[in-house]
Amino acid sequence: QVQLVESGGGLVQPGGSLRLSCVASTSIFSRHDMGWYRQPPGKQRELVASITTGGRTNYVDAVKGRFTISSDNAKNTVYLQMNSLKPEDTAVYYCGARLIYVPFNSYWGQGTQVTVSS
Repeated sequence: QVQLVESGGGLVQPGGSLRLSCVASTSIFSRHDMGWYRQPPGKQRELVASITTGGRTNYVDAVKGRFTISSDNAKNTVYLQMNSLKPEDTAVYYCGARLIYVPFNSYWGQGTQVTVSS
């Protein structure tokens, strides 16, 4: 069973930066695609950024050029560097992992709140 623990959320002013971290309980990056998701108040969860086992990254248009996803295999940690934050980035951010072969198990962290407000 994989456990994911996020940290790094908080309150930040517009234009500010935060770095989210997601620590996995075991070494999983060679077998799992990783992603950061967010769920704004009253809205559905959406994929924000992802990184494959091969290191390929992808971003939703709303965060391109501002957010960067990366991983540190030695630390079993995935990061989301968020710059130039906007009020519309306010959400609970979740880390997710998906096994790349059958049975394609998925795992979620508990979430971390990011609030962008002056």
